Amino acid sequence: MRFLTQRQQDDFWRDGFLVVQNAVSSEQLKNLRDVFETWVEESRNYAEDFGETLDGRARFDLEPGHSADAPALRRVQSPEEISDIFLDVMRTGKSVDMCADLIGENLKFHHGKVNSKLPGAATQVKFHQDFTFQPMSNDDLITCLLFMDDVTLENGPLEVVPGSHKGPLYSLWHNGKFTGAVADDVVELHQDKIQKCTGPAGSVCLMHSSLLHGSAPNMSDGPRTLYITTYYAEDAIELSPNALPSRFTHELVRGEISGRVRCSTYEMELPVVPKETSFFAQQASLNEV
Repeated sequence: MRFLTQRQQDDFWRDGFLVVQNAVSSEQLKNLRDVFETWVEESRNYAEDFGETLDGRARFDLEPGHSADAPALRRVQSPEEISDIFLDVMRTGKSVDMCADLIGENLKFHHGKVNSKLPGAATQVKFHQDFTFQPMSNDDLITCLLFMDDVTLENGPLEVVPGSHKGPLYSLWHNGKFTGAVADDVVELHQDKIQKCTGPAGSVCLMHSSLLHGSAPNMSDGPRTLYITTYYAEDAIELSPNALPSRFTHELVRGEISGRVRCSTYEMELPVVPKETSFFAQQASLNEV
């Protein structure tokens, strides 16, 4: 059974991204929101990042300025490790089947996270390409950004450069420091091509791992929360440490084990696993170089 039409598949490979509505059921969407809301309420009890992931870093990432009165929980690392609801969506969501339509029937899970921009939070994601954070032996990796809220032009939607997945892999290193963001002149070069990805809650944006993308702060009075999962072709092998390891990393979610490895030709600088909770601290360092 195909979950994407041929036209949708062609659009994805031309542009490097595709927004599809109704990627989860209304019940799944409600359950995801309810779980995340409990985490937001829990965050009111903390003044700094808290929890612990597989590699010992904090699980819950708080935006600077977070407080009990104005919570700014901006990321939850590997939520599928601590929530059966998120785990079920990671394994059974339509997004997985859409990825199988695009990169083959044998798929593995790479990592998951929740990125949220709560009202009043200044969270911004500077432009980057996911593949330069997670190099593999081939680039059949897709990031699935599930809209847990309506995503509008005002609440900090994903911004992409269509077709940039076919271009160069840009450096995330500046003056000897890994910043997790491309240089300002790269963004300026593509400024007139940037497109904003909006849609109703329950939609998913499928994004090629080499697509240049970022997002602006939330300027609205409503939240913009995404559950982000990355899947890769089973015949790809990691070439650097996983920056978001979980006990479900490399789990086979569709198909079967081939016993083969496939390689594509590219060259890039190796990334650095963040010492802090997440890559937000690395991106903030771009202002210091």
